[in-house]
Amino acid sequence: MPHFSCRLAREDGYVFSQSFFAPSPQDCRVHFESEGLCVLAVKRDWRKVKVPLVPFQRKIKDRDFIMFNQEFVALIKAGYPILKSVEIIVSRVKNIHLKDILMEVENDIRGGKSLSEAFSPYGKIFSNVYIAALMAGERSGNLAETITRYTDYARVIARTKSRIRSALSYPTLLLFFSLLLLFVLLNFVLPRFSDFYADFEAELPGITKALMSFSLAFRNNLLVFIGFVILLVLISIRIRRNEKVLVFIDRVKLKIPYGGVIWLESSISLFCRTLSLLLEGGISLLASVGVSRQAVPNKFLGQRLDRLPEDIKNGESLSDSLTHSGFFPMLALDMIRIGETSANLEGMLIDVADVFEERIQSKINTFVSLVEPMIIIFMGLVVAGMLLSVYLPIFNIMKVAR
Repeated sequence: MPHFSCRLAREDGYVFSQSFFAPSPQDCRVHFESEGLCVLAVKRDWRKVKVPLVPFQRKIKDRDFIMFNQEFVALIKAGYPILKSVEIIVSRVKNIHLKDILMEVENDIRGGKSLSEAFSPYGKIFSNVYIAALMAGERSGNLAETITRYTDYARVIARTKSRIRSALSYPTLLLFFSLLLLFVLLNFVLPRFSDFYADFEAELPGITKALMSFSLAFRNNLLVFIGFVILLVLISIRIRRNEKVLVFIDRVKLKIPYGGVIWLESSISLFCRTLSLLLEGGISLLASVGVSRQAVPNKFLGQRLDRLPEDIKNGESLSDSLTHSGFFPMLALDMIRIGETSANLEGMLIDVADVFEERIQSKINTFVSLVEPMIIIFMGLVVAGMLLSVYLPIFNIMKVAR
């Protein structure tokens, strides 16, 4: 949705210009004329056309969407109608992609759709959990409370993702600089030493010959290497569109030592937290498990839960149905069974999610504490090997010179 530069005039004759975000010039005119302004001219504002720096960057950040829901709840509790609340928030939203979607939602609500129906086309962006939460709030007549629960849920999920990213950022940074150092040495430093040794016609050690050969081959085939990297990126993009390949990759992820346990427990935690949110919103267990199954990030585990709605429909309890999936640990099943028998399923699901999130955080901290020294040792061995291969011939040349 583009920006338009509008030249406006007030009743007292004051003329000014204002940039406005709208689907078309006609919408700009309708908006400002409704405010009692005279629209003199409307043209596209090309200065505010934004080109994304990264093609695959996430368009809407978690904190922007959480902030929208917090403001929306505050306006509803203050007595504002839903349409007016969305209009007020749209005028203040700075994220251009979120603003674009909210304006479409505003138009749909003005056309007679409910809030959940207006957000339904954007389920892949905001998740089906959010759509289900809105639907539950509309059915129960307590939309503000339901959105508040979803905001708490989204805040916990965002905090967990942030912890994982921050924990892995330092090892990733170390690995990146290790590879960068290796690239500089192979492409710029070692080829010059090769020419230096050739002038002296010195007998080079085996480690130096191997490293020099690899350095020259890397330098001569740099374009081939870059083309190979681009090919891998294109293949990864293609793979993301193939459901069967994604399921296979997620299955392989679960077999990775240490990392597979983290992916498994994070899926269990997210499923339980999502199911608790929907049950608290008044959605039936059968409908809730269908949406919660889609919230599981691992597609292979999601497929293992395909039978869950059918088993519950046939009269089985939630704990027994989850047993058929084959990946829920006994601790989680026992806690869920206790929640069913004590009529506190929602609260026990939250407890299950909290337990596994704590276990995930503990495993991530242990993983990071092990990876950091391993990367540092790797960097040290690489640098030591290169220095040894460079300086050994110099020592031989000095002996010959003496």
